[in-house]
Amino acid sequence: MENVIKSVDFHCQANNAAHRTIEISTKQLIVRRGQSFLLTLEMMRPFSSSDVLVLTVETGSAPSERFGTRSEFGNPSPMYASDVKAIWKYNIDRSAVLQRGIVTLSVTPPADAPVGKYSLSACAGKGNTNLGTLVVLFNPWCCDDWVYLPDERERQEYVMNEEGIIYHGSAHYITPLTWIFGQFEEDMVDICLKMLDVNPKHFRDPADDVSARCNPIYVGRVVSAMINSNDDRGVLVGCWGDNYYGGVSPTRWTGSVSILRHWYQNNCLPVKFGQCWVFAGVMCTVMRFLGIPCRVVTNFKSAHDTNNSLSIDEYYDDCGIQARETSDTIWNYHVWVEGWMKRPDLKKDNSYDGWQVLDPTPQEMSQGVYCCGPSPVAAILCGDTELKYDLPFVFAEVNADIVRWKVNADGSKRKMYSDSWTVGQNISTKAVGCNMRDDITNNYKHREGTMRERAVFNRAVERMNSGGDQQSFCGVHEPLKVEMKIEEEATVINGQDIKLRLKLCNKDRTSRVMSIQVNAQAMRYNGKPAGNILNTVQQRTLLPGQGVTIPIQIPFSTYDRHMVGLDSMKVSAMAWDDDDIYETETDIVLQDPEISIKVLGPAHVNREITLEVEFKNPLNKTLTDCSLTVIGCGFFRSDYVESNTCDLAPYATLRLNITTIPYRVGLRSVVADFDCSSFRDVKGSCIVDVKP
Repeated sequence: MENVIKSVDFHCQANNAAHRTIEISTKQLIVRRGQSFLLTLEMMRPFSSSDVLVLTVETGSAPSERFGTRSEFGNPSPMYASDVKAIWKYNIDRSAVLQRGIVTLSVTPPADAPVGKYSLSACAGKGNTNLGTLVVLFNPWCCDDWVYLPDERERQEYVMNEEGIIYHGSAHYITPLTWIFGQFEEDMVDICLKMLDVNPKHFRDPADDVSARCNPIYVGRVVSAMINSNDDRGVLVGCWGDNYYGGVSPTRWTGSVSILRHWYQNNCLPVKFGQCWVFAGVMCTVMRFLGIPCRVVTNFKSAHDTNNSLSIDEYYDDCGIQARETSDTIWNYHVWVEGWMKRPDLKKDNSYDGWQVLDPTPQEMSQGVYCCGPSPVAAILCGDTELKYDLPFVFAEVNADIVRWKVNADGSKRKMYSDSWTVGQNISTKAVGCNMRDDITNNYKHREGTMRERAVFNRAVERMNSGGDQQSFCGVHEPLKVEMKIEEEATVINGQDIKLRLKLCNKDRTSRVMSIQVNAQAMRYNGKPAGNILNTVQQRTLLPGQGVTIPIQIPFSTYDRHMVGLDSMKVSAMAWDDDDIYETETDIVLQDPEISIKVLGPAHVNREITLEVEFKNPLNKTLTDCSLTVIGCGFFRSDYVESNTCDLAPYATLRLNITTIPYRVGLRSVVADFDCSSFRDVKGSCIVDVKP
């Protein structure tokens, strides 16, 4: 008499809790590889441990044991060929009641199983019984998995935390942006797996692509390419101009979920628009969902070196204005992600394991695709630029030298100075377990000005130019005869006059009559000028060993129209006489007026709460076209949008109450975004403790 399977229980709630996927679903089985899960089969008759019971798992359109995308296991134990990969196994669990036909199995996916959705079937005699489907993810809790992360606090931060902070602004004015990753929203399963299935490598060779999903190096590279839409059916369209017609300004976004949902629900049509922090925030969501530990990293004064020269040339005219655009630029900041994984493809001694740079912003092609990484941070620190992937480009982002030139009226150019210390400052990520900034610059580079830093730089140059001409950079600078510096008198608030001071000090033994040009330009954060705001010229005599301070004032009425939608201004000063020329500059980041959001009263799951949002108009003019967007993981199934709110009179206060019903417990962030005619994307957030 044949064994017949009557029913199956996937124990979704218990298994998902044990595999730390309960936040995603209680109805769909989602497990992590290298860790067992329970499965109970109810038979039509008593069962013996010697009875035939073979399970089969398959993933992809062409499952194969040789590719690790199919595994047949159980009793009798199959005879595996030598080239079989990713072998699953099961044991009969102690909780089984075999005489009653209750067969509880402890099933273990191997730690090198490809991630994705699997079908599961069983044979208890003749013929197969389809049992259902399950999803397998990477497992940073499993020491045999290439993404194993030993520290539990770090696992909670880099895998389980659905919220984070992305840093932006400038090297001297770093501002936090609360970002909602939302990787455990229930539809993230379908969205993230769909992303893997529509990547170009899958269309070219589905069997090989699905098999390669066992490797986090491969998966990270695929995700990096799929977050942008430059050469595939990726998620986001990049835009660094000021025309966002047909889409959403990148500064409007405060989380990943609505972007990913829009892409998925519209048949994988790309979402408009994104810039680097948006690309990175969305990638972090996907990586954390898949189980690869991931964090968002901001590099201030980030170089974009298109020709692997490790040198960025900047050209200025007589007015101190950037005279020409070049392909090489210095961004106020650039944001990428780091993924945690082993790199046995580079070295067997684990020296390149750990954090890897992955950059989904479409800057340069890598092996014919707009993606970047994974680049080992340890290799960047050592200058090992010959390694894969994209080490020269990432090394330059944090280490390139700057050469500034003055372009004369006749087109000739004159070198002002070289700068080996500006690029790669205050490299930042959210700290583990708190909302503080963690400066990780020392992970990427040795301290500027040290012999070791220059030695690594020259090592990188040599390895990039092996077999060709080699140039050594000693990093020694002659002392300047005139020192210049621009300082802020007070915090620069958007809507108020900007007050600065230019300090000059003559270090020479003779007097110098200097022509001094001060210029202010509205800037995009990627180093591209957006408009000229101010230009002044004057002459000053600098006595030997003495200094002079020149006040700089930029009224709000002067910069207002230039800065709508922008928050960065470059103020530069150029001083020259017949013998020498000097230049200094600073990036001014305008601080937005505050918007507050808070919960009124205690918050309990599945009970209505009220959120109060408040914004005061700081200007002596009416704000029009006002709109408000509020998002929060566990508070809103989709973004809450309050559009076309009334105009806001001068110095008046907007106060709105929003009701919602929390559907998850715990400490969770709510983020508000306010838009109007004079201010774009003013953001505020609060943390709400949702009780059971």
